[in-house]
Amino acid sequence: MSFASVTYPEDKAARYEMMTGQIRALTDGISHPISNLANTAALLWQGMPDINWCGFYLMDKGALMLGPFCGLPACIRIPLGRGVCGTAAQMDETQRVYDVHQFPGHIACDSASNSEIVIPIHFGGRVIGVLDIDSPLTGRFDETDQEKLSQLVRYLEKCCDWSQTGYTL
Repeated sequence: MSFASVTYPEDKAARYEMMTGQIRALTDGISHPISNLANTAALLWQGMPDINWCGFYLMDKGALMLGPFCGLPACIRIPLGRGVCGTAAQMDETQRVYDVHQFPGHIACDSASNSEIVIPIHFGGRVIGVLDIDSPLTGRFDETDQEKLSQLVRYLEKCCDWSQTGYTL
C-alpha cells in the first residue's frame, strides 16, 4: 500500500467528508484500536489545517494515558478532572475550548496551543478514552468541527474491538 500527499478541499464540510472516507477505508476490516487510532491521528494531522497536536488518550488504572498521536511529545498521564482532557473524561462531555488559557487547570503540554477540542470515547457504557486536538489559533474549533469529529469518534467506537486493549464489558 502506498500513500501520497493529498490536497484537501477548502470547504470544511467537504474536507471532513473526504477525511471520513479515508478513515473508513483505512479501518475497513481492521478492528485493532491502536492501529485504527494511529492512522486516524495521522490522517487528521494531515487533513486539518491550523492544528499543532492531534491524538488519543486511553483510560488506564483511573487516569488517561497517552495513546497514538501526532505532534510534539505530550503529557503521558492525565488524572481525571485535570485539564481539558481529564475534564472531558470525568464529565463525559465534549470540551470545546475557545481559549485554553481561560480554562481552569489547563495543562500546557505545548505552550503554542491556544484552543482545544476533546471528545470522549465510549465502550461498554463508560468513557475509555478521548480524542484530543489542539490549535495554535484561539477559537479554532466550531460547531462543525465538534459535530464531524463526534461522528468520527462514534464510528471508531463501533469499528474497534476494544477488548484487544484490555477493555472488557
